[in-house]
Amino acid sequence: MSESKSKWNAFESFVEGVIYDRDLSVSARLFGLFLKPFSILFSGIVRLRLFLYRNQIFFKNKPLDCFVIVVGNLTVGGTGKTPVVERLTKELMAKGRKVAILSRGYKSKEEKPKKRFGLFPEKVFYPPKIVSDGENLLLNSEDAGDEPFMLAKNLRGAVVLADKDRVKAGFYAIEKFNVDTLILDDGFQYLPIRGKMNLLLIDQTNPFGNRCLLPRGILREPVRHLSRASYVLLTKSDLDPELELLETIRKYNPSVEIIRCVHKPKYFQEVNTEVTHGMNLLFESYVGVFCGIASPRGFEDIIQRMSGELRFKKRFLDHHRYTHIELDRLFLQAKNSGADVMVTTEKDAVRIPHNYKPIIPFYYVRMEIEIIEGFDDFEAAVDDICSSKNPTITL
Repeated sequence: MSESKSKWNAFESFVEGVIYDRDLSVSARLFGLFLKPFSILFSGIVRLRLFLYRNQIFFKNKPLDCFVIVVGNLTVGGTGKTPVVERLTKELMAKGRKVAILSRGYKSKEEKPKKRFGLFPEKVFYPPKIVSDGENLLLNSEDAGDEPFMLAKNLRGAVVLADKDRVKAGFYAIEKFNVDTLILDDGFQYLPIRGKMNLLLIDQTNPFGNRCLLPRGILREPVRHLSRASYVLLTKSDLDPELELLETIRKYNPSVEIIRCVHKPKYFQEVNTEVTHGMNLLFESYVGVFCGIASPRGFEDIIQRMSGELRFKKRFLDHHRYTHIELDRLFLQAKNSGADVMVTTEKDAVRIPHNYKPIIPFYYVRMEIEIIEGFDDFEAAVDDICSSKNPTITL
């Protein structure tokens, strides 16, 4: 890795520590004070944008002849949207809905636009990336993005498209694949399409961070925008939620249904193979873990509880893409620390080079969503969609 890239990665890590309040150093606190005015400015922009869309001033929602479900959150990363989208899609397909998932394909490889010459160059239509046509997985994680690739890999029968312009992707899905249900993955802030049902995810272990908006905190929009949710899903809800969190939800959305869920490990799978193992795989093993996700602590705690001893731990920035040299160094450090098994997340596993050969056994843990409270409400939401009712919601 070049020195300039290494410095940039270190700066990104520092900024992430400030935003998530993980870095409590003096320099981090001073930088946080520097970011605070930008956070206030961003809050004003977010509220103005919502006002303009709500009142159809300059910006208008595009109607789609389809039932549109928005799955998203108020914060950046870490709430566990992908397993929720997967569970919801499976439930809908089991009841006969034809589903397309629309993703922006965050940090996917950008396609180079074709050059058009002339005085009046012809406008070129670029179709959305088809990650899956419902039968075949057509793109890798680098071209599609981590989340769209994972969804396409795990959901046979669902169409998965990636495009920043999800209005275009929505029309394309309806016209080409004849879908009747669209799910906007991470779409709570995507206002050009108005959802008929908004599912808002909140990480119970860190609901709103320090309650500051970006770039000082993790909020994408003010907490009061809880009012836009049709259902609230509390994720990582192993313990009963604190009264303060419930009071905040009820303050801004008194009648919303609250569904509690947890992410449960189901099995281990060898990275870059189809070989799976049971949940006792790590029993009495010395384990190393690494990940590049927004909220790594939950994953690390799960593996620690399931293993004999955690000997090695390494964190990377969210969506970090791994190289052979970097992995060789990582595995050598883990082995020298006494680890005889390495474990990562499914999201990280899709960013491992497909031909990488580790020096110790290497697995990812498969996680699925499990509803522990409000299952009837979740089923009611699915039935509501399948009966094509349009719940009244506001932006």
